[in-house]
Amino acid sequence: MAVNLKTTGSVFPLASVDIKAQTNSVVTKMHINGGQFVRAGDPLFTLDGRAEEANLAKARAQQAKDQAALSDTQRQLKRAQELLAQNFVAKSAVDTAQAALDSAAATLLADQAAIDAAKVALSYTQITSPLSGRAGALSVSIGTALQSNVSPIVTITQLDPIAVTFNLPQRNLAQAIAALKDGGAKVTATLADNGGSFQGRLYFVDNAVDPASGTVRARAKFDNKDGRLWPGAFVEISQTINTVKDAVIVPQAALIQSARGTIVYVVEDGKAALRPVKQVAGQNGEAAITGVTEGEMVVVDGKQNLRPGALVVEKPKEPKAGASAATSGSTPSPVPGAASATASASGRSAP
Repeated sequence: MAVNLKTTGSVFPLASVDIKAQTNSVVTKMHINGGQFVRAGDPLFTLDGRAEEANLAKARAQQAKDQAALSDTQRQLKRAQELLAQNFVAKSAVDTAQAALDSAAATLLADQAAIDAAKVALSYTQITSPLSGRAGALSVSIGTALQSNVSPIVTITQLDPIAVTFNLPQRNLAQAIAALKDGGAKVTATLADNGGSFQGRLYFVDNAVDPASGTVRARAKFDNKDGRLWPGAFVEISQTINTVKDAVIVPQAALIQSARGTIVYVVEDGKAALRPVKQVAGQNGEAAITGVTEGEMVVVDGKQNLRPGALVVEKPKEPKAGASAATSGSTPSPVPGAASATASASGRSAP
């Protein structure tokens, strides 16, 4: 017997990014429209990058200048070494030339760092999409002046795959965590108004139970290639949280809640016999119980009139459509002095 949990959830994007300018500049080109689908790396906006290009050219020129100075210090060091070998200069002259060479090499490394920084600043003038998704409304146009990291100019929301967030009762937390270890339990999400059903898998269970509601937040991931699941939409969630093996199933109507616990009446030799049972699970008007065996007759109607040992009359099955009036109106008479009840052979074994 599969035990399903039914609840309400809402569609939630796995990723949503607010795109902001990382430099003070002006929009010169727009490569997308609002609501357009974009892929990761697609260009979104081009900003005025003339100042950054000038800074990059300046840094490269400084590097060329310092490269020439480095070459000169290398020649001076070589000359000083030759003169030292002929005892024309002191060793301190060689040390001075070596220090100048080391300083020129360090300056060249600083120049390369300045060039890299200028390239980074120039890259900020080309805004690209960090993920694949759908663009929201645009808040800029060509000529708009932007400030660095102030207001988002567009939001990119990932739609495939997408997630649904919902709440699990605390009593089902252990089953949910166990399902995560096996790759996540299957979850079905159904849109309202015949919007369709979707199959996904549980992938996240929060690390705390909400004390106000006694539930824990969970999320399931769904493929959404056709884009029918939209962020913010409400869906009906159905998840199989447990499967009772070799279950003996009876109708819920057969159960009686008494002061001694849950009981049912079974029919033994035409008489009612009280049987204590334990409900393992319930689903769709049926209950998996222990305390009765497969094939036993249990009372489902009129049980409020029964006492242990009372005679029980089984009501015949309803006649099929098209039967004669005489047949459809015939019912067996109850045994005089007996409690009238209906017995149903519903103690069946579930697969």
